[in-house]
Amino acid sequence: MRVRHKPWAKSKLNQHSNLVVQSPKDHSGEWYDIFHREAPLHVEIGTGKGRFLTGMAKKYPDINFVGIELHESVIVTALQRCLDEGLDNVRLINEDARGLTEFFAEDEVDALYLNFCDPWPKNRHEKRRLTYSAFLAQYEYVLKKGGLLNFKTDNQGLFEYSLESFSKYGFILQNISLDLHHAKTKDNVVTEYEEKFAEKGQRIYRCEAISSE
Repeated sequence: MRVRHKPWAKSKLNQHSNLVVQSPKDHSGEWYDIFHREAPLHVEIGTGKGRFLTGMAKKYPDINFVGIELHESVIVTALQRCLDEGLDNVRLINEDARGLTEFFAEDEVDALYLNFCDPWPKNRHEKRRLTYSAFLAQYEYVLKKGGLLNFKTDNQGLFEYSLESFSKYGFILQNISLDLHHAKTKDNVVTEYEEKFAEKGQRIYRCEAISSE
């Protein structure tokens, strides 16, 4: 993803520390304090500009949502969406998602979302795929037993790889779709990339993987 630098982004993020959590490691195991309530905790890895995250937060006001995005020039758009919508059930983390197990305690998260992550198609880059076993270990750690890992992609190769990776690691697969938009799924909230790919006629692949540990 090519990111256009926004020199003012960091300042704006700092101005809204009520929404952009400055030291997420300090809140591991205590995210209910950040939201000032106890509710299911859902986390999106790679929030991007926040269309999916804010869409979910509007649709499910009784759930606490956290979006993680590394690029400040991107996550600042997600912040603006939260401000425009007046959402109080969303928080943002401007960090590398590889720190997931430092941000959240064991068994703290009810659901994770991986939407249209980089497929890293070359074999030598397998360990960079967000559905590689080392990442699955992190997801399993923060997810409650029976917690959901929701995965969407437009890349058939990555989808097939991920299904195998989930199964090998011990996740239980359900609600597998090989063409999500033709399946007429009522609860689907569309991401920026998803809309772009679907308009081009590309298939959208989706599945849910349940943590069994």
